[in-house]
Amino acid sequence: MTRKERTLNAIEILKKEYPEAICSLNASNPFELLVATRLSAQCTDARVNLVTPALFEKYKTLDDYASADLKDVEEIIKSCGFYKNKAESIIGMAQKIRDDFDGKVPDNIEDLTTLPGVGRKTANLIVGDVYGKESIVVDTHMIRISNRIGLVDVKEPVKIEMALKKVVPKDEGSAFCHRIVLFGRDTCSARNPKCDGCPMYDNCKRNGVR
Repeated sequence: MTRKERTLNAIEILKKEYPEAICSLNASNPFELLVATRLSAQCTDARVNLVTPALFEKYKTLDDYASADLKDVEEIIKSCGFYKNKAESIIGMAQKIRDDFDGKVPDNIEDLTTLPGVGRKTANLIVGDVYGKESIVVDTHMIRISNRIGLVDVKEPVKIEMALKKVVPKDEGSAFCHRIVLFGRDTCSARNPKCDGCPMYDNCKRNGVR
């Protein structure tokens, strides 16, 4: 089986397991999703979703964030970890979007990655979920699972992103990445994967597949 065939097979398996491929982060507009994704760095989505309601209630517009008091934002997001850096980058993102992008969250990876605290993982999420463009979000789940099931043989996020873009249909990337996250949480965990009954086991290196 070629890598492309294996990838397409994985896509179909996960579609059956997770018909609704949606982002785990709660947000009502592109900037809120950008903020939530920034907060999710080294923090669970569940924790982020507990924190963001108060943040989104207090700061409703881009200008609100751009002129926000740093200490106040830090206090609200404190339980997400690394809150000082995250608060600073949230305010910085708002200021840069206001000043350099006419108040609109950019729709491409190149511009998004000029924003404070935004790397390719976050940029791909925004490009895919908000703008419906080709995207591959490479998080810890994708790194682990794409290697386990033989879609890639590299661990570097950018190399994984580029490799998967060659075999994942452009209109499937965003949903595939969300399904990988759900599958990683439910079944294919890092330390104790639930191999018994796993729908992907026949395609997995843990089953001797190469």
